[in-house]
Amino acid sequence: MASSKTGEFVHRNLPLLLLQAREQVMARFRPILNDHGITEQQWRVVRVLLGRDALEPREIGSLCRISSPSLAGILARMQELGFIDRRRFDRDQRRVRVTLTRKSRALAARMAPKIEASYRKIEKQLGPQFCDGVYRTLDALITALDQRRPQRLPLDAGRIDPQRLDRRAGAGLGGPDAGQGLSRPGESRGTASAQPKYELTSSVAA
Repeated sequence: MASSKTGEFVHRNLPLLLLQAREQVMARFRPILNDHGITEQQWRVVRVLLGRDALEPREIGSLCRISSPSLAGILARMQELGFIDRRRFDRDQRRVRVTLTRKSRALAARMAPKIEASYRKIEKQLGPQFCDGVYRTLDALITALDQRRPQRLPLDAGRIDPQRLDRRAGAGLGGPDAGQGLSRPGESRGTASAQPKYELTSSVAA
């Protein structure tokens, strides 16, 4: 939308709104991270690596939206704490694979009940339909604006499928425990499984 006068802003500040929304969400999870002695950035890395055998630092940085210089320090500290292992490829010593340790996986398992309880509170406050719509809209926005994979936004992006919600309810995802269906591996919720492994999401860190 064009402005009628030079220097005027017509659109609302979308990046700022997304940051404000993220802060409201993270406020529900930050105390849990603090209680378990792990930073937001470290937890972001743990969540991305859960369910994966290994990732290279560049892949972690891309998924977690952490710059390479910052990530180098984060990974070094996580290795010191025993959260990750870093090993070089046999055929290419310039490349490194990062994996979680038993310590970090055990930590994630201890945190999971509290994390999931926070998701259930959020979904109870906002409603399952609203939360489902937020996930779908964010997934569509990220996909549509991804400059690495340019593509048109589907016409039904962000719309809520009543039949899909009925299936969620039929699977036991409605009511007070509906938050268990809030997030799945991948920051996304696009990957479904018979036994979903929850990912805090999308955007990033819980």
